[in-house]
Amino acid sequence: MLALTRKKGDSIIVGDNVEIFVLGIQGDQVKLGIEAPRNVSIYRKEVYDQILEENKAAVHNINVNNLKDLFKESL
Repeated sequence: MLALTRKKGDSIIVGDNVEIFVLGIQGDQVKLGIEAPRNVSIYRKEVYDQILEENKAAVHNINVNNLKDLFKESL
């Protein structure tokens, strides 16, 4: 993990096309702004973790027989 110290108005670059700005600091909260191409997904960590869990649950609910029927219909 890289740990950086930044002040309000400073930014960091991630890769070639993502820039993260420190917009403000109030108490123990930091307000960030992120500039990235539209094809780059940006999530809060807790939302991303929830998406992963829902995807895992969806995979467990797949009925193999239904998939076989779906492929038969497409042929």
